[in-house]
Amino acid sequence: MTSVWPPRDVLGDVAGGHGPGGAQASPADWAAAPERSNRFALRVMAWIAVHLGRRAARLVLHPITLYFLCFAPAARRHSARYLQRVLGHAPTLADRYRHFHAFASTVLDRLYFVRGALHEFDLQVSGGDLMDATLAEGRGAFLLGAHIGSFEALHAVGESRPGMRVAMVMYPDNARLIHAVLQSVAPRFKLGIIPIGRPGSTLAIRDWLDEGGLAGLLGDRFLPSDPARARSVALPFLGVTARFADGPLRLAQLLRRRVVFMAGLYRGGRRYEVRFEPLADFRERVDDAALRERLVQQALQAYVARLESLVREVPYNWFNFHDFWQEE
Repeated sequence: MTSVWPPRDVLGDVAGGHGPGGAQASPADWAAAPERSNRFALRVMAWIAVHLGRRAARLVLHPITLYFLCFAPAARRHSARYLQRVLGHAPTLADRYRHFHAFASTVLDRLYFVRGALHEFDLQVSGGDLMDATLAEGRGAFLLGAHIGSFEALHAVGESRPGMRVAMVMYPDNARLIHAVLQSVAPRFKLGIIPIGRPGSTLAIRDWLDEGGLAGLLGDRFLPSDPARARSVALPFLGVTARFADGPLRLAQLLRRRVVFMAGLYRGGRRYEVRFEPLADFRERVDDAALRERLVQQALQAYVARLESLVREVPYNWFNFHDFWQEE
């Protein structure tokens, strides 16, 4: 490790923006794939959401869902494969529709979350005491989540907790289109991003944490096409071996921080549930290299087990519409 702690030696992929409307990329190149979402359609959706209200906008979700269900064959195929495993039976057409519709619903609701229209939602929070205690320490923490539910719901919770500042650690080029639309309807909204893949990224993360900020990462994607980020661990997930990057946890250990599992679950209609749960605590210095390695692997196993439990609980909330198991 060099003196500037280059993030490519530590981090796997942590955040991507492609849902069923994005390019159908393999795990090796999904981060570089251009967005295929229709700018006009997104802006029309935003206009309806802002001027006609959420009830009218939700009606428009049905033709949008049908469109992607019919004309996004790769996303449909990957969705069906995932649903087969999480549901334990061949997914019905209703199951597939529900999966796409849940994703569309969370994209729509981003518009309301970033505008601060929290009255539109029934927002429940569990683990708030954990976050309050973490913030009171003033050393920051890592929030490790997945492509499940809505990250914007987490931002909504932050609005009600003074000092809860969250920045996503991600590739800044991902999801440029949807972020542009969000800013067009909420000019004051600014998605805090700490870009990775650049010299000094890890130092920027460390400085953000030292100021008491929270660094959000998504741990269910990585970049096998980049040898520097290809380190991953094979673990069982929904009955089939999948690969998960341990980079976020190694970074947390390097910087000696607490890791909290986060999820903003979409419960249907106007209901969301934001959860914070303890995942790992690397605040104590560990000199023994073998013990450090064991602690990272234990934390990664705990993360994967927690994610599997969560997708079984809310199966239509997981939005990895690509070849997650690398079977193609």
